[in-house]
Amino acid sequence: MATDIKDTAHAVDAASVMRLLGRRPRLLALGEPTHGEDTLLEARNDLFRQLIEHEGYRTIAIESDCLAAQLVDDYVTSGTGTLDEVMEHGFTHGFGASAANRDLVRWMRAHNETRPARDHVHFAGFDGPLEITGAESPRRALTGLHTYLAPLTDPALLPTPDRLDALLGPDTRWTDPAAMLDPTESCGHSPEAKELRLLTDDLTALLDTQVPEQGAREAWNRARLHARTATGLLRYHAAMADPSESRMSRLLALRARMMADNLLALTEHAPTLAHAHNAHLQRPESSMRMGGRHLSWWSAGALAETHLNKDYAFLATAIGTIPHHGVTTPPPTTLEGLLYDLPPTPHLIDAPRLFTTLTARQPAARVSPYYGYAPLDPSHLATYDGLVFIRDIAQT
Repeated sequence: MATDIKDTAHAVDAASVMRLLGRRPRLLALGEPTHGEDTLLEARNDLFRQLIEHEGYRTIAIESDCLAAQLVDDYVTSGTGTLDEVMEHGFTHGFGASAANRDLVRWMRAHNETRPARDHVHFAGFDGPLEITGAESPRRALTGLHTYLAPLTDPALLPTPDRLDALLGPDTRWTDPAAMLDPTESCGHSPEAKELRLLTDDLTALLDTQVPEQGAREAWNRARLHARTATGLLRYHAAMADPSESRMSRLLALRARMMADNLLALTEHAPTLAHAHNAHLQRPESSMRMGGRHLSWWSAGALAETHLNKDYAFLATAIGTIPHHGVTTPPPTTLEGLLYDLPPTPHLIDAPRLFTTLTARQPAARVSPYYGYAPLDPSHLATYDGLVFIRDIAQT
């Protein structure tokens, strides 16, 4: 069995990925089974650099706030701000503390400094301004959209800044963490929120009638991002106010839709590498248990693929051990256990071929002793275009 698996394994580099896929997808999605491990991010960084140099990729998108990430992109493209500032304010979910993310931003800035703007590489977040405890006020997104439209549009078609501020009210009414568990605490069904949803639709329609002037496409793209984000946030807040039993599944689905829309927008401009948890990028329906309920939704990757078709590819990542979190050598009957006999260097596995090899012996599902690590579901193996295996995670 080990010999068969070794026959499917290759180095994790751009050339091996392209040979495995047989094409250059516009959206190449690389998953990870846990967050916060720089060993995984270092492998991602190496692959991204090779994709830039040899395959024409120009954007990396990570599972972080799409609006905050504009600070990082400004830094890597024009040097705006400082590295310390963008690491603190340009990342969410604690990702700015990662040394590997810092190395990525530093490298992107150095790469762009010596090249014309047309050859710049870009950084993006593709998550919404969301956290586990709630969602951001739509103020930042709506203000950005309004600011872009103001000099281009008849003032009579726009709300005044005072009117917009009155409808939004204090940001705390939107960000109250109590609303995540109690729909009666949400302002998502308030008269002001309903008016803001109509207003956002009107502003988005106005934006869609604009053609960016020469050299102004980046500002136009950011206005589109603000429009998508305002729309998505207002939908999310409305779902938070919904008392039905499907409320949590709906919230997860709306987050995935926001992610997918951001990824699709990025692929309009250049081939993109997306990096996020496996569950956000997989093709099969995602699921989890929360509060005693089984929740299911289609991931951002699955939603994006419905538009991209063959221009979407997904590489899942599996891990052998994370000793500092109590994740020790995997049982040999699991998928991770079968792969653990490989040498310690990272490997790219031909997942379809491995699935065929294992047809007569379905691996068991691994049980994680650490809540932050999700082992791969062996039944999903046939849906992966490739599988990256990192044998051991070093503590950083």
